Amino acid sequence: MSTLRGHALVTGAARGIGAATVQALAQAGADVTLLGRDAQALNQLAAQLPNTVRHQVVLADVTDAAAMQAAVQTAQAALGPIHYLINNAGQAVARAIDHTDARTWQQMLDVNLTGVFHGIQAALPSLRESASADDPSRIINIASTAGLQGYPQVSAYVAAKHGVIGLTRALALELAKQHLTVNAVCPGYTETDIAAGAVADLVQKKGKTPEQARALLAARNPQQRMIQPDEVAQTVVWLCQRASGGINGQAIALDGGELAG
Repeated sequence: MSTLRGHALVTGAARGIGAATVQALAQAGADVTLLGRDAQALNQLAAQLPNTVRHQVVLADVTDAAAMQAAVQTAQAALGPIHYLINNAGQAVARAIDHTDARTWQQMLDVNLTGVFHGIQAALPSLRESASADDPSRIINIASTAGLQGYPQVSAYVAAKHGVIGLTRALALELAKQHLTVNAVCPGYTETDIAAGAVADLVQKKGKTPEQARALLAARNPQQRMIQPDEVAQTVVWLCQRASGGINGQAIALDGGELAG
């Protein structure tokens, strides 16, 4: 049964958590703008969506403020005011602090933190237009458990994700009276390209087999497994429900209990 009404814009929509979120939102009844840089992957995903909802592909880089402003205008012109903004685009590079050069540091901030800022700032007028007291517009930032605790060898990524949590909490207070909610979803290691990169890094730098590397990542989760993209996507859909309108300023961990201890 369709449960959502309105227009959702998902950044980093081509694969992983973004693709799962697009599919889950569409299945729940939302019209969806798939935003990203990989036109082929985005169009392939769009072709799989149910024909009961409207959808479109918009190409933009979240690190480019002007491109994001133009993308939001294009999205709204086609599908109406945005009601759900899902800031998912992200990237991780693993390097010890001694080998984290200024370019890598800036790249992690640009994609993971400033990209969220650009998305929010570009979409705010549209979100305000669609907001109402009984059904606030939603901003949902896909962060990470790395926004809630430290991890070695990924200090730039951790710093950026901590920034996303701080931004989420600040804007939750700033925008509440405008009928907007701002929350973050914080997955642990999830079956995505980022996790695949972490596995490859462990294989290359630590001499692990791929199976050993995956087991090391899964061992951080007390359930001894990787989080699946659809688990994150379903959490996003839950936060978009009308009944979830009172949830604001939260950083919700999906980690099998990793941060419970």
